This record gives sequence, structure tokens and C-alpha cells, in this order.
Amino acid sequence: MQEPLFHDRRDAGQVLARRLSAYRGRPDTLVLALPRGGVPVGHAVAQALGLPLDVFIVRKLGVPDHEELAMGAVASGGLRVMNDGVVRLLGIGAAQVDAVAQAQALELARRERLYRGARPALEIARRTVLLVDDGIATGATMRVAARALRAMAPARLVIAVPTGARSTCAGLRREADELVCATTPEPFRAVGCWYEDFAQTSDDEVRRLLAATK
Repeated sequence: MQEPLFHDRRDAGQVLARRLSAYRGRPDTLVLALPRGGVPVGHAVAQALGLPLDVFIVRKLGVPDHEELAMGAVASGGLRVMNDGVVRLLGIGAAQVDAVAQAQALELARRERLYRGARPALEIARRTVLLVDDGIATGATMRVAARALRAMAPARLVIAVPTGARSTCAGLRREADELVCATTPEPFRAVGCWYEDFAQTSDDEVRRLLAATK
């Protein structure tokens, strides 16, 4: 069995930051992290590169009575991305979609208030965005986040992760202007396999790291 590549998410973020050194100190660039696990990675990247940090939240829209099956997602900024094939196949009506989307939008807004407090969201339009998570396995959440961010008109979108499945990363390249993945071990198995410490990130830690990033 292969050894872990990173001690913890902070260590992984420091490794990733070295791959992103071209963006160091750029006034047009910010780091957006996917909570919760992406935030310690994003914080380490932002600190190393002297960039501002914010969260970008994605909430799955589950099929009514089968919530584990995604029919779409909502993301920060109120953007909705739908899996039209699932919606058509299951005959899900517009009213059902709207009801689920509204409920998840409320939860998304609650989490944004929880994490960010009274601080406004960082401006995305015409800026370079480094979209960070702790790893990519299936890529579903990252794909939704990237598509939602595209609608917010960043100047450049960079997907950045410490580790990911090689085939998934290849498929995600079309969703961004650049994809930076520090390691693509094979066989990949799961993101947590490559961390010595992959303990769950708490809401309190997310708040603390966001508040600590200048």
C-alpha cells in the first residue's frame, strides 16, 4: 500500500502553493475554497501567495424522495446548474425543482452567513480565481462550482487541488482555463488515502481560517 503524500490539509496547501507561485501577490487574483475540507488547503495557498481567501459553496439538489441522486446543484451567488437528463428521465416538474432549489438556497445562504459573518463576498468578475479543494475523486462538486463561477465572468479560472484521480482531472480541464493538480497517484481510490491526517474540518475551523486570512 502506498504511503500518504501529505501530513494534513495545511501541508497539502503548501505543496499546492508552490505549483501556483506564478500567482503570488497578484492584485487581480483571489482564492476560493470549497468548504469544508478545501478551506484549510485554500488558507495555506492564500497565506503562501499573499492572496485573499473566500468560500464558494455548492449544494446538491436531490431528486425528491431520492435525495442521494443529484438532479442539479446551487452555488454561491444564487446560480443553479441542472442535470437536464435526470430531470427529463424522471419527469420531475418545474415546481418540484423550484421547491428543492429554494430549500437548498436557504441552506446555502445560512452557511455563507455562518462562515463569512458580516463580511461581504469577494468580487469575482474580471479577476483571476484559484478554485481550491482538498482533492478530486469523481469531480462532481468541482464541476458544478466551476460552471457556476464561469457565469460570474472571472477573467481566468484555475482549478487547483493537491491530489486527484488522473482521469477525472483530465475531464475537468475543459471546465477551466487551467487545472493544477500537484499529484495524480494511481490507483487513486479516494482523496483521504493520500493524507496522514484527514480529520473532518469543522465549521469553527472554517470561520477561524477565513477570519485569519488577510
